[in-house]
Amino acid sequence: MTKPERSGKGTFSSLQLPVAARYLWPSSGRRLLLLSMLIAVLLLALVSFDFFFRQGRWVSGGPLSSAHAFLQDDCAACHVGFAKVDNAQCSVCHEKYGDELGAYSFATHYLYRSGDVERRGEAAEEVTCAQCHREHGGRQAALSRVEDGRCETCHFASFIGDHPAFEAVRQVDSAGLEFAHGHHVLEVMERLETVDQEQACLACHHADSRGQGFEPIDFDLHCGSCHLGGAVATPRLPLASGDDIGVATLAAIRGRGDASSQWAWSANPHELRTVGRRISKTPVHHRDPWILDNLRQLRRRLYPDAGLADLLIASPEVPATQTRLLYEEALDTLEMYAKGLQGRSEAEVHAELEIIESWLAVLRRELHDPQAPLDENAFLLSLGEVDAALSSTEVEEIKSLVGELTQACTSCHLLERASVQRVQKDQQAFRRAEFDHRAHVIERRCVDCHYAIAIPAADEEATKDPALDNAGIQNLPDINVCQDCHRPEMATDACVTCHFFHPDKQRHAALLLYR
Repeated sequence: MTKPERSGKGTFSSLQLPVAARYLWPSSGRRLLLLSMLIAVLLLALVSFDFFFRQGRWVSGGPLSSAHAFLQDDCAACHVGFAKVDNAQCSVCHEKYGDELGAYSFATHYLYRSGDVERRGEAAEEVTCAQCHREHGGRQAALSRVEDGRCETCHFASFIGDHPAFEAVRQVDSAGLEFAHGHHVLEVMERLETVDQEQACLACHHADSRGQGFEPIDFDLHCGSCHLGGAVATPRLPLASGDDIGVATLAAIRGRGDASSQWAWSANPHELRTVGRRISKTPVHHRDPWILDNLRQLRRRLYPDAGLADLLIASPEVPATQTRLLYEEALDTLEMYAKGLQGRSEAEVHAELEIIESWLAVLRRELHDPQAPLDENAFLLSLGEVDAALSSTEVEEIKSLVGELTQACTSCHLLERASVQRVQKDQQAFRRAEFDHRAHVIERRCVDCHYAIAIPAADEEATKDPALDNAGIQNLPDINVCQDCHRPEMATDACVTCHFFHPDKQRHAALLLYR
């Protein structure tokens, strides 16, 4: 009997079960496996060639923006291994060397645009630079144009949907003035012989050079033609004598001979008239030096520890975001004092000039050093506490004299602690957003959006709330006025249309790489 031909089967397991070799190594599977291995080797070769000879250009996400084009062939400048870009890599170029302020930190982004120091500080939800500013979008990509999706991960979903209204910024405090728009608009319309309210508004609200906002209101330009004419005078005020409460004559002020009295030598003595023990002044000028000097002396009696507040024209009470304004005003005053004393030979004048120069050095150093803390407490009036050595009768007498002395001023200005309240002259309403009037004036008139103030026609009565008509009102429209146009099918409603948190380009000089 012939032996059966062997089929080429192998064995499988300890039981020596027969199995065909082609089951373990199918011919079709061999081809697929070999092809996969070949492709893997080719890919590895391409990646290696790109990494070592092409600096990763073949596997990058796309061309870098124009600002980072010089890093196109240097992936390692931003990417450590295959990890995402972190803030440390960005700070190598974008932060000043050794800068502890974190000029481009997430928290400081708020500070640059809003000026709100209370918003600066580390936040638990802080994100990295690269999470908002996405690269590899091409040379024309703008890194500051953050996609809405990035904003919506932390904020509301859309401008049309649940964007907050403008109520939080619609009205602020009194802005330091007694002022009614309605009355003034009607007066200007009559003077211009027009019935166009918008023309009357633009008589005072002058566009800035960019057309985006407005220049600050200026007394000489906008108010002086109507207010403080040549006939305006102070009441007859009691003269100071010894410890008696009163005001000083021009001669008495000149006799002080200190730095703050230098203005008196160029003042017109004929504007002051003395009758018996009383004196009056005609006319009263805006920021009248005689009134401000006497007001300063009366304030010193109420608040003897006035600190740097004596160097200010108006009240030292400002928001923390405007402390720099106080320092700048104090610096201007000291420089004026120093200029007036230079060239005099008296020993006491030289001593006072040395004190002024030392204060000037301190203020200049603090103003020009971005890391120097500016302390608004240096301008406080004894923390608001009246001198305990004064009797209640003396306090009331001084306050009454302050009211009489500033009678011509208080027709517009408010007083606080024997100081003229600081006027909010700018028209900025938003601190966390920006608005470009220039882009809107071809579509809407001023009064189409700014309609909250009650300004009736000459023969009508106001129908809106008259309480809204004051100097502090921002007169912002309702948010639905903006939403009429800014919607997906019309004008852009992207977050970065209004919100720019990147440091202001006008401040780039303070953001140099090295210091």
